[in-house]
Amino acid sequence: MKRATLLMILVLLLGTLPSLAVPLGTSARTVIPADIQQIISVDYRSLKNSPTAMAMKAKVLPPALKEFETALKGVGIDPDNDVEQLTFASFRAKKNLHIIGLAQGNFPTKKLIARLTLKKIKPFKYRLSALYPMAGGQDMSFLDESTMLFGERSAVEAALDARDGEAPSLASNSQMADMITAVDSGPLWSVLDSAGTQNMLRSTLGDAAKLADFEMVKKRLLGSRYTMDFNNGVNFNLDVVTSDSMTAATLSSLLKAGVMFRKMNAQGVEKVALDSVTVDNDSSNLTLRFKSDEKRFQSLLQSDLFTSISR
Repeated sequence: MKRATLLMILVLLLGTLPSLAVPLGTSARTVIPADIQQIISVDYRSLKNSPTAMAMKAKVLPPALKEFETALKGVGIDPDNDVEQLTFASFRAKKNLHIIGLAQGNFPTKKLIARLTLKKIKPFKYRLSALYPMAGGQDMSFLDESTMLFGERSAVEAALDARDGEAPSLASNSQMADMITAVDSGPLWSVLDSAGTQNMLRSTLGDAAKLADFEMVKKRLLGSRYTMDFNNGVNFNLDVVTSDSMTAATLSSLLKAGVMFRKMNAQGVEKVALDSVTVDNDSSNLTLRFKSDEKRFQSLLQSDLFTSISR
């Protein structure tokens, strides 16, 4: 087996920022289309309060998220001080995969619009919404006084279609909506749809994903959700939602075998990390828990293992 259960944790963390709890706002929910693949939500206010969180951000922040931050700064918004919550949603629309960003905070909307006008940045009208060009070929629109929508124009327009009733919205996707409700009051949280969950587990299991057991259960994976916080160390909690208890038990056995196999050859920080992983099943859910103190987790960030899977 090429990868162990630990890799699921690290792969999931790539493209996320650590944070404390902030629920998704009403305006933000309305622009998320129904055919959602993944939502990741973070709290920028607490990011700088954790050295481990900052170290992880510097290590794994991918180019796409750096571009979002740069785009916000381009319109006079400081993500570290002005943004309270930042949410990213990937979704399918017209057979294409899109990504939107949603920033929530106390934005001086009138001052921002005046600044854009001063820079001779003219808005583009999409129905009744004004879209302002941003850095990196993105557009931004104010949903209300505290919520901004941004991304490539086609993605922003698809999101506004969902809000305006021109396309199905998240409210019509009960499976994903229920998973959000289960985690959005926690720390850093994310939800993945069925296809995204299959891909995550296939990548995590490596050669084990070729086994008949995985082929049998993969179509019974309904989705997954996770939370992470940096209070009292590092805590990561993942639930994979399946259609029945037998599927959850089979998947649990596969992942437990992966952990045991990897432990046989693990050394140093990798072995310590694997010892911190627990896999179980609860009714129709697979549960994975990872807990570490900050010192050990920061050592893991610097390890060859982390470097090799974060490329």
